[in-house]
Amino acid sequence: MSRDNVLCPRAVQDLIADGHIIVIYDEYVLKLDSWLERHPGGSLAILHMVGKDATDEINAYHKPPTLKTMKAFRIGRKPPGIWTNTTPPIRGGVYVKEPEEKPVVESTIPTDVSDAEDSSVLETSFSDLSESRSTGTAPTSEDSCGEDLEETTIERMGETDGQTFRFRSAKKIYVGKKDPLAFTTWAEKQDEARDILEYPSVDPAVQQDIVKKYRELHEKVYELNLYDCPYIEYAKEMCRYTTLFVASMTALYNQWYLTSAFFLGLFWHQIMFVAHDAGHRAITGNFVIDSLIGMFVADFCCGLSIGWWKSSHNVHHLITNMPEHDPDIQNVPIFATSPSFFRSLHSTYYDFTFIWDAAANFLVPFQKYTYYPVMGIARFNLYLLSWLHVLSSKASSLGSSKAWWIRPAEIAMMSCYWYIFGYLLLWCTLPSWPVRIGFVLVSHIVTMPLHVQITLSHWAMSTSDLGESESFPQRQLRTTMDVDCPAWLDFIHGGLQFQAVHHLFPRVPRHNLRKVQTLVKQFCAETNIPYVLLSFEDGNKKVLNRLQEVGDQVEHLINCQKYMAATGESGLH
Repeated sequence: MSRDNVLCPRAVQDLIADGHIIVIYDEYVLKLDSWLERHPGGSLAILHMVGKDATDEINAYHKPPTLKTMKAFRIGRKPPGIWTNTTPPIRGGVYVKEPEEKPVVESTIPTDVSDAEDSSVLETSFSDLSESRSTGTAPTSEDSCGEDLEETTIERMGETDGQTFRFRSAKKIYVGKKDPLAFTTWAEKQDEARDILEYPSVDPAVQQDIVKKYRELHEKVYELNLYDCPYIEYAKEMCRYTTLFVASMTALYNQWYLTSAFFLGLFWHQIMFVAHDAGHRAITGNFVIDSLIGMFVADFCCGLSIGWWKSSHNVHHLITNMPEHDPDIQNVPIFATSPSFFRSLHSTYYDFTFIWDAAANFLVPFQKYTYYPVMGIARFNLYLLSWLHVLSSKASSLGSSKAWWIRPAEIAMMSCYWYIFGYLLLWCTLPSWPVRIGFVLVSHIVTMPLHVQITLSHWAMSTSDLGESESFPQRQLRTTMDVDCPAWLDFIHGGLQFQAVHHLFPRVPRHNLRKVQTLVKQFCAETNIPYVLLSFEDGNKKVLNRLQEVGDQVEHLINCQKYMAATGESGLH
């Protein structure tokens, strides 16, 4: 097959139907079968791009030298014009190879009648959508059997180019549906309709214009050298980390145990930002060096696997806030940020079904109140996930043969952490069990702001899927928000306050993100994409309101379940 042959969409779909890994990049069709299991970012990052034009995703996550290697995987060109994305098989896309000879089938339904029916369905669908756009009201489900329809106002505030803007849309809150499945579908449609009202159309022509402007923005980021790491800033960071660690050890030496724990927690909180930078290769840009930096900080200093973080984080960045696929929002039965979880979703990341059961029914209605306590002990869960990763087949198969050393190095460094922290410090140095327990709790709870910051940027944002035609930049801005703070407080947030900017340009060093933010605001003003920028306080309120909203939906879901049980009808569960 010539690399210059034009492959039509049907030919690409046939290749995917045969099990090949086909991705579109920069006008070319790539066949990535041989690279799938050797990809340092994991196979899932590629599988979620099958059948799609992944040009912007690939450019955002790879350096120019890496992009040049893409030539080796070319098998042809795509047709001129906009590529029509198809749903990847991992996300439910079904591909059937077109038979060489189509059999002649006599239809028992007149062609004109069939066409009329199809046309009617399309007209109804698009007229409903058009009406919702023009009237500013979300469509409601026909199976509503409740009399009380409560009308509330949804308000989202943000900032674009220094100007405060407000978006308002009417939302119908639970209407007494008695079928759990119908209620879940209705709740999902409400969220989707809200996004349709607030964001640019997903019409391919509209999205292509957004893509064009995003690529121009990306070129400007390169021209301004914003991918260059300002190493002097890391010198300042090292002074802060060293001060916190020395303060902890000094307090420990003087037997001020809880004071020592407090400063140790601050040290962990601050230094983990470096691991995040290294995981995105935003420090040196060298895979080996940044991997070693990440392992030293995350595995050795903090006891957390940088390999686990990269494995889940790469997927999170590509399919942000998709309930079935983004591991960062899959927290059932403790938390649910989308009514989609009521369906007992199967996670494509964990290959595990998050069953919606009695525990979820009991816990999720209270998630607004358990949010901060759970964030205070979230680090313990990260220990578990880290060890599960390094001992799993996923870790052993991650990356190319050149990265064989990462898994044993992680195991060795995490073991060193537990020897130093668990044995030498907790067991040998601290005098009693009450002190040991207090030390562990204080040191870990102090890191709570980090976990709040991580969830703050996404948990209050959209979890709706607007289809495969939505562009990479719009989806990232629709599912991510930034936190507004003065420049002198940047060190506390560690760059995580620029999550929307970071999701658009994940390899930009965090010390340059404030500069990129100015460019992103201009981009959003030109494309009419809302840029959500809230204060830390308002961001927390937004998260709590979302948790409350889904919690209230669960209470209605429980009533649906009781009704179905009482009547003997079959529903969601």
